[in-house]
Amino acid sequence: MPEILKPVRRAGVLTVVPTRTDDASKPPSKPARVGIFPPQDLLEQEPGVALSFLSGVAMEGLDHICCGDHVSFFGGMGFDGLVQATALTMLQATLPVYTGVYLLPLRHPVLVARQIADLARIAPGRLIFGVGIGGEDRHEVQVCGVDPATRGRRMDECLAVVRQLLDGKAVTLPGEFFDLEEAVIAPVPAEPVPIIVGGRSDAAIRRAGRFGDGWLGIWNSPRRFSAAVILANEEAALAGRPTPPSRHAMQVWCGFADTKEAARAQLAPAMESFYQLPFERFERYCPYGTPEDVAEFLAPYVEAGCGEFNLIPQTSDPDLMITGAAAVKKLLARV
Repeated sequence: MPEILKPVRRAGVLTVVPTRTDDASKPPSKPARVGIFPPQDLLEQEPGVALSFLSGVAMEGLDHICCGDHVSFFGGMGFDGLVQATALTMLQATLPVYTGVYLLPLRHPVLVARQIADLARIAPGRLIFGVGIGGEDRHEVQVCGVDPATRGRRMDECLAVVRQLLDGKAVTLPGEFFDLEEAVIAPVPAEPVPIIVGGRSDAAIRRAGRFGDGWLGIWNSPRRFSAAVILANEEAALAGRPTPPSRHAMQVWCGFADTKEAARAQLAPAMESFYQLPFERFERYCPYGTPEDVAEFLAPYVEAGCGEFNLIPQTSDPDLMITGAAAVKKLLARV
């Protein structure tokens, strides 16, 4: 039986030890990719500040930079995800940008396909299009003219349209939400744009199986993550897809500091302010402490099939956002 490396803590130090597995046919996995969300106000600062931060992310070997998306979140907050993605690609010439997640059901799919195709022209191969239905603030959905109860079906229709348009197909659709006749987007991206479907529910996971290149989880246990990968594969088979989605990821709020207490003090108020809920609702899914603490928490997700992490690091030291995430990546590479 082959050996795999498993992280354990000995005398307060994270290390890896060989263990046995009965699955001799399992191919060796690639090291997990790790990206980070920058400070929320990064693009509102002087260009030199943003450029310096993004250069640091690239120099430390992180795999991508992330951005969120909201239209009118809890009283009007928001920053369009594809606007952010475009700005980030223009400020730094090599880093891929991961939207995590773009609220696709709030938009018209033909317009979104146009934006994606345009971004692919000016930054080829650098967009990872993570999408979700949102829903923490139902009023945000309503003010966009969307019935919150229809978000899932609307997402399915949007994904079908966007996928076909980006593949260069003319779309005629007398759909439930969109009535299209010979819709075309040209030129299509020279390289396929990965579409990663986010969400915690079984419906979201099945959606990833039907339409996505992978599934993006949040606030899930490793056991749930492993089950989600299986469910996505089963749904892909039912949909007749020749290969199942494989680019599975986790979005993870985390805190970095010298001690767990100090890291929690950074993480808890940031999440409570953003979600308008007590931190205790999220705590069991949100690692905090040193990079070793965070990597130890995330290692079981790698074993469960997660190949990518979008970290949302909270810390009083902007440099530690980058170096902490880079240290996590190096530790996870040993798993």
